Amino acid sequence: MKATPLSNCERRFLLRAIEERKRLDGRQCYDYRNVRVSFGADYGCCIVELGKTRVLAQVSCELVPPKPNRPTEGILFFNLELSPMAAPGFEPGRQSELLVRLNRLIERCLRNSKCIDTESLCVVAGEKVWQIRLDLHLLNHDGNIIDAASIAGIVALCHFRRPDVSVQGEEVTVYTPEERDPVPLSIHHMPICVSFAFFQQGTYLLVDPSEREECVMDGLLVIAMNKHQEICTIQSSGGVMLVKDQVLRCSKITAVKVAEITELIQKALENDQKVRKEGGKFGFAESIPNQKITAFKMESAAVDTNNVEEQAEEIITKADPPSEVFAKPILHTPGTAQIGEGIENSWGELEESEREEAAEEEAESEAAAFECQKMDTEDTSMMEETKKDEPIVLSDSEEEEVVVLEPQVLPRKTRAQTNLKQENTSKKTFNKRRKKKRAAP
Repeated sequence: MKATPLSNCERRFLLRAIEERKRLDGRQCYDYRNVRVSFGADYGCCIVELGKTRVLAQVSCELVPPKPNRPTEGILFFNLELSPMAAPGFEPGRQSELLVRLNRLIERCLRNSKCIDTESLCVVAGEKVWQIRLDLHLLNHDGNIIDAASIAGIVALCHFRRPDVSVQGEEVTVYTPEERDPVPLSIHHMPICVSFAFFQQGTYLLVDPSEREECVMDGLLVIAMNKHQEICTIQSSGGVMLVKDQVLRCSKITAVKVAEITELIQKALENDQKVRKEGGKFGFAESIPNQKITAFKMESAAVDTNNVEEQAEEIITKADPPSEVFAKPILHTPGTAQIGEGIENSWGELEESEREEAAEEEAESEAAAFECQKMDTEDTSMMEETKKDEPIVLSDSEEEEVVVLEPQVLPRKTRAQTNLKQENTSKKTFNKRRKKKRAAP
């Protein structure tokens, strides 16, 4: 899925705002977004938030054979992944041009700057060394991925602890954290990247561009520097020709931003180490502020159960006496009444619609009773006439035999029962005639 491009109206609006020295999030041109660092339960795991851009960093290690050309140095491996969870424009399992450029820049920032002492990672020269692997996962993309990734990477490396080892002859023993305290990595300095976006062929400059600002920028300049104002790497991309004064101005801004971020990282590491030593709660779950998830969480309060009976008696004595019982029901609305113990039950007057319905039901019941009485009268008269007339003769012209049915005196029944009896009789007669026809030659 491709990323949604900006429309011409949005592009013109952004460029016009930049010309007026304004930004969508209210920052000034040289302002950096807020940086927030939170650590996981294990060493070497952290999440860095740069505004809404979030990067997860995880450091792991294992013993491997060293490289033939460097038998006394450990191995560093860096990997950055851009998943569709961060932005719909990123495709899984595909090395895009952006991903390749970011990985190369991170390697130049962390490996080529010699910020980690690789010789301290050697266990047995030429046989076993530590391989340190740094995995970076982009969780949410809101611009300036490289800055957030570089901060997350160096924080995770500073926070990581490798297992302690001992060598006796040719035997190498790796101790668990319970047996021996883990050993931190030897880090000389902390290189941090700061990005600058240029617009209108270098006329306007913004620090820490957002995602929308990156879509309309003409060029990008990334400077990696440590707190000693030593430039570790510098990279320029885009079709913008920069002059010496612009690069110097960017380097001065970088020195200020790097000093602030380094101080923030050191404070976060000290606080985490202090909490772990004191045995307090730590991890991602504890770093979430209460206002986001546990807003309705309340602390348990102690309940005093002493002198409960006395307090209850005082409340009862101070309460108003119960109201008197009314002899007549209270009609709150038409068609309702109050029913209670000791009160005479009565219903209020019905409404007009209910009266009409009751009258209609009564008229229907009277009509149904009248029809039933009329049907009974007709049945009785028919039975009396049958008594006076001649017997009923059912004959067939093709048959010589004549069947004579004498009427019987029936008790008074409903019309439905009489009809049922007549149908049964006619069926029996018809069956007898069919049998006789089949029996005749």
